[in-house]
Amino acid sequence: MDIYFVIFFSYICGSIPFGLLLTKIFSKIDIRKVGSGNIGATNVLRTGNKTLAVLTLLFDVSKGYFPVIISIKYFPEFILLSSLLTFLGHVFPIWIKFKGGKGVATYLGVLLALSIQLGLLFIFTWVTVSLIFKYSSLSSMFSSLTVFVVTLFRETVISIFSLVPAEQSKNINISIEMSFLLFVFFILIIFTHRQNISNLKNKTEQKIKI
Repeated sequence: MDIYFVIFFSYICGSIPFGLLLTKIFSKIDIRKVGSGNIGATNVLRTGNKTLAVLTLLFDVSKGYFPVIISIKYFPEFILLSSLLTFLGHVFPIWIKFKGGKGVATYLGVLLALSIQLGLLFIFTWVTVSLIFKYSSLSSMFSSLTVFVVTLFRETVISIFSLVPAEQSKNINISIEMSFLLFVFFILIIFTHRQNISNLKNKTEQKIKI
């Protein structure tokens, strides 16, 4: 019975389209008709409303974080399932005909719940790549790849990036299963950015203003 609750709760939390709701309520526009048509924070930023973009980012991160934290506490045997279903809820939300966002902010929320160190690594990598190249899509793909690669060499690299003492962190052990999950996330993020990859090749990808 627990597994069905975890599946339902994780997917429903992940499927809440905060970007769409916030822009409709406060800007009276449909974010799906703006810019790339994506419901994520980057596209919300293209409306010119930085406050809504920040709120979208925070809410999307939170909806990835809390279901996994709850699973860690109450359903530890289903942590990785909860992580995946939360992410898929954002990418394929039932409320808007399974056409959701690219999942990066929700992925970050999931990652922070699983490992604070890896979450910080993702943020650091994303910001660095964004400052250099100014492409949100490139930053997201490269950062998710970096996180996956780091898990393959976790004993050495995690100790380098461990900004939070182990006894104070809320991490679970980085197992082979978790490494595989992070690889799946990377593949899914590549999939959700397939149009961006084409745009990058054609040099038509929109840059972000930082």
